[in-house]
Amino acid sequence: MSNFTEAWIPGPKSSSFYTRTYTPASGSPRGVVVFIHGFIEHIARYEHVHKRWAEKGFVIFTFDQRGFGRTALDSKKSPDAIYGRTGDTDQIPDIAWALRVAQEANPTIPLFLMGHSMGGGLVLSFATRANTQDSVSQLSGIIATSPCIRLTKPPAGVARWIGSRVRAILPNQNIPAAVEAKYLSHDPEVVKDNENDPLIRRSASLRAVDDMLNRGENLITKDYKKWPTALPVLVVHGTEDMVCSVETAKQFIEKVPAEDKRISLYEGGYHELQNEPNGVKEKFVDECVAWAEAHFAAPAGDATQAKL
Repeated sequence: MSNFTEAWIPGPKSSSFYTRTYTPASGSPRGVVVFIHGFIEHIARYEHVHKRWAEKGFVIFTFDQRGFGRTALDSKKSPDAIYGRTGDTDQIPDIAWALRVAQEANPTIPLFLMGHSMGGGLVLSFATRANTQDSVSQLSGIIATSPCIRLTKPPAGVARWIGSRVRAILPNQNIPAAVEAKYLSHDPEVVKDNENDPLIRRSASLRAVDDMLNRGENLITKDYKKWPTALPVLVVHGTEDMVCSVETAKQFIEKVPAEDKRISLYEGGYHELQNEPNGVKEKFVDECVAWAEAHFAAPAGDATQAKL
């Protein structure tokens, strides 16, 4: 068994974040994971996953991102919080803040950064930024699941060009951003729950969408070169992911200059491996846990970034 606590914590720009911390029910924790959720979703959807991590001896610290979940919709939210209103210049500092919170509470155990979908793209990009290297140097590894680097069916170039131009004028304008629930999991109950979830609204700001797509494009075309060579990375992906491109994930792992890198592919898996039936979600979590356990050494991210 495991436990979690809920808390509202002030973060960057005096924003209030809804957070959860999962801890082992007994024994000293062996590692801590900061987890970053995906696009138009929230951390309560990962309760079954994070409890399993805690049962394996890990602390999980996670939060509803700026513009999503309870951080954007709860009665305790910051006065200026609006659903879908976020972007790269907010999300990257928010991750650095979360890492500080987790490490200050758990200063003597290995620290990992993990993200899914949009969160997966964020954690991969986070490792390549010049202004995040103090945080990255404390990491023992990064795990990205179904990362949003490119979409499986990307928008046409003309649509992206128009969207970028409109974004320059109306960055906080919310637009429809449908992610079809039927492509998330083979489990019909997961699909139904996603469609009826009151904390999921299928829209986001132009800035949020444009930044997410630009961030992934920059990562696969140039920013991958800045990856710290000694920082381990694991990417896990379903081969039938209709949301985020598995082929681009393969390209990233081929190109990134990490000395310790791995991609694990789940044949026939949809976008949310953590919600796939028939034993897949359990296997998926256990694989990620085992990878983290194998990287309990001293922080590896403090090595010099790859030369350009």
